[in-house]
Amino acid sequence: MAKTASTDDKKGKKGRGKRSAEATPAKAKERFPKIPKVREQMPRGKHGGMELMLIEDVMHVGRQGDVVEVRPGYGRNYLIPMGLATFVTPQAKARIDKHRSNVEALRIAHVAELKVLAKKLEAVSVTIEANATPEGHLYGSVAGPDIVAALAKEGFAVEPEQVQLEGALKELGLYHVKLKLADEVEPEIKVWVVPTGGKAAEA
Repeated sequence: MAKTASTDDKKGKKGRGKRSAEATPAKAKERFPKIPKVREQMPRGKHGGMELMLIEDVMHVGRQGDVVEVRPGYGRNYLIPMGLATFVTPQAKARIDKHRSNVEALRIAHVAELKVLAKKLEAVSVTIEANATPEGHLYGSVAGPDIVAALAKEGFAVEPEQVQLEGALKELGLYHVKLKLADEVEPEIKVWVVPTGGKAAEA
């Protein structure tokens, strides 16, 4: 009987040792703080959506620096991972305000350069040759790309979309064409459309 009790004691001790070994990892895990779920961290807006600050302009959502309320899935799965938005914090607001100030300073400098260019363009008169009937009707037409090409020959680089035409030019003659370099910079140039082999009259 004594031998049996001794064997049982050994089994009991062995079992307790095993349980202690199994319990050790659990104690180790308790040393690390619990990480709250994103939903618990998520700042809520007035309508229950996710409240974020935009880092960049996002079409149909808002401008850089705006505090917006979006669907949680859209914010969590697209805006934040793509670096387009962040949670609203004083630090984030300070960074965005600084960035906006830098961008505005660059914009002002760029507009100043465009105004200098606009003055030069206003003194320009370009001539475009085109096949036309004796009555002055063009067989084809003159459009934005033709004016861009004519300006390039004069040393000016503009984009076709900057040429403001209500429609293609289909007659010989002198046209005053506006160029939209920026919202507040719109110089007007003279465009002569002359018959092939002809030349512009004096304006």
